[in-house]
Amino acid sequence: MIRADSADVPDDAALKTPDRLRRRASRLLSQLTMWSDRLINEGLARADARKWHYAVLASLQEYGPASQAELSRRSGIYRSDMVSVLNELAERDLVERAPDPDDRRRNIITISARGRRQLRLLDKVLDDLHDELLAPLSPAERDQLVRLLTRLLDHHARIP
Repeated sequence: MIRADSADVPDDAALKTPDRLRRRASRLLSQLTMWSDRLINEGLARADARKWHYAVLASLQEYGPASQAELSRRSGIYRSDMVSVLNELAERDLVERAPDPDDRRRNIITISARGRRQLRLLDKVLDDLHDELLAPLSPAERDQLVRLLTRLLDHHARIP
């Protein structure tokens, strides 16, 4: 069992990891995901936000108003979870819901002015967190890492 709690992992654990594990990209990605998720979740929590808040606000800002189903597709948030995320955002006046003029059975979600301000704040929070996560890398290495990860994800996302 892999422990996600850093208090359970000795400081020199990486040094004692078998080399054949340290050479496996899948293992490295998995381990880095664990640390990244913790860093991002804790950092956003300090800003009274969650990663799903950011995903919805970013999607609305970049692509414009959308139905709940469309936001689910854009952000990767399960439809069943989208309602609670939107309820949280609406309670904070970060998004607005209005009936769809073409189909009164569904709502169209729009980012509010307050939501745009919150998104700018969360961009800064995430920039700082990514600086912490990627501290050992130069700016060029960071750009290269993002390009390579994007290429891998795009490739696998196309596989049926």
